[in-house]
Amino acid sequence: MIEIEGIIERKRSIEEVRLMKPLVWAYIGDCIYEIFIRMKLVNSTNLDPHRLHIETIKHVKAKAQAQTLLKIQDKLTDEEKDIVRRGRNAEAHHQPKNADLADYKYATALEALIGYLYLTKQDKRLKEILEICI
Repeated sequence: MIEIEGIIERKRSIEEVRLMKPLVWAYIGDCIYEIFIRMKLVNSTNLDPHRLHIETIKHVKAKAQAQTLLKIQDKLTDEEKDIVRRGRNAEAHHQPKNADLADYKYATALEALIGYLYLTKQDKRLKEILEICI
């Protein structure tokens, strides 16, 4: 897991996080997921930076994230499924460039779940979910 507790403060209460827009959860979740993937690759390979980038993209592109969400969906709690639903149904203000709309919505849903778990400091559950994703 990413050990950054002393570096980045998460000051919002659970109630404040719950009131955030799902796209805010996805915004943070995108960052957390990408750094998780990057660290997994750095720790498990000896690839040069260009190859690390290429391998990371394979995991963080919308289609891959959509497939990952489908893979973990049956392992989610009811609350997590609700977060996923809210993330999937969030109104994006632009069309995806390199993905179809369905994949984009499911990728946003996965990112929203990861962001929500991170922001609500559910680090143990976040680690479990991220490990299942790989």
